[in-house]
Amino acid sequence: MDEEITIIDSNTRNEKIKNFFINNKKNLIVGATIILTIIIGYLLMNEMKEQKKMESANLFNITTINFKLDDKQTTINQLTKLIYENDTTYSPLALYFLIDNNLIENNVEINILFDELLNKTKLDDEIKNLIIYKKGLYNAEKENEEILLNILNPLINSESIWRSHAMYLMAEFFYAKGEKLKSKEFFSQIASLANANKDISQSAQKRLSRDFSE
Repeated sequence: MDEEITIIDSNTRNEKIKNFFINNKKNLIVGATIILTIIIGYLLMNEMKEQKKMESANLFNITTINFKLDDKQTTINQLTKLIYENDTTYSPLALYFLIDNNLIENNVEINILFDELLNKTKLDDEIKNLIIYKKGLYNAEKENEEILLNILNPLINSESIWRSHAMYLMAEFFYAKGEKLKSKEFFSQIASLANANKDISQSAQKRLSRDFSE
């Protein structure tokens, strides 16, 4: 008797499953198609990203290897193009190459390229903070206090690993301008930071002892 009941229950369950698939055939096909489309789209997108990454790498390598001072405009054009492609690796490298080789002398143009990286390239937080610091470093001898602080304040007011670097840059900036009270304030803040870069902290303490001791 129990065996017969088990067989009946099993047949009933199988019939329900069969009816479910028959009644929902269209929805199941549509759902499976959507899932398959998403998977294929994801794989294609990753493949396209990898292909784009390889193209950016090739463009950067070929351009920098073939760099010649007597044809620097070609290098400028190619690397500027690469910056606007907003690649997380090669767009920053392209800007650094332009700056390191003094290929673009116009400060406004360089800052536009910095802003392209900072505003439109999907960078990791600390990579973005490094670029902010490099922008400050680039502008330190070209801009006034207000502009430089405006550039570096996102670091100075953060817990970034680049915070002490930004503060040290401001300390040196004020010292070079003869504003020693402002310079001392930044050096003192660096010396008291718990998470300051070790070398930066030691340099700040030495500067306080050497240049500000009474």
